[in-house]
Amino acid sequence: MRWAALLKGVNVGGNRKLPMADLRAAVEALGWRDVRTLLASGNLVFDCDEGDEAAVVAQVEAALAAIGLKTDVMVRDGTAMAAIIAANPFPDAAEARPQHLLVHFHRDAFPATLLGRVPTIYDGPERLHAVGRELFVDYPANIGDSRLHLATAKLGFPKCVTARNWNTVLKLAAMLAT
Repeated sequence: MRWAALLKGVNVGGNRKLPMADLRAAVEALGWRDVRTLLASGNLVFDCDEGDEAAVVAQVEAALAAIGLKTDVMVRDGTAMAAIIAANPFPDAAEARPQHLLVHFHRDAFPATLLGRVPTIYDGPERLHAVGRELFVDYPANIGDSRLHLATAKLGFPKCVTARNWNTVLKLAAMLAT
């Protein structure tokens, strides 16, 4: 089965430094095949015989721990990634500013009730929409200037999550398809 693994917080702001060659080697040591990385932010695509997502997550996290890195890992297969792309509620943002459209990948289903609480404490320009385990966030302005993260932290949004911009999502989907 072909999987994409997305590591949380790798090589971001000088934290959790991990050369992609080390990441590939750690996963290849599991006996997995056609291991490829995308960018330096902890994106990995590989083939393995394991079909259970939770087992794949556990094995990748254990392989990372063995090389001294503790971080959360989210995995998706090609079918799931294609469904994420099809479910994009913000096609206008994907076209106009794909680097400002983020998909937040959660391990578990996103608690949709949290979205209704955001306007009670935050009135920024971002648009949010949850579909299954993914939270789509359109940042019409500079992501670095957004205060949305403060509101989501205050509301207790899930912490087992990692985000990728739309360009990266599309590249990962293409890698899963080949």
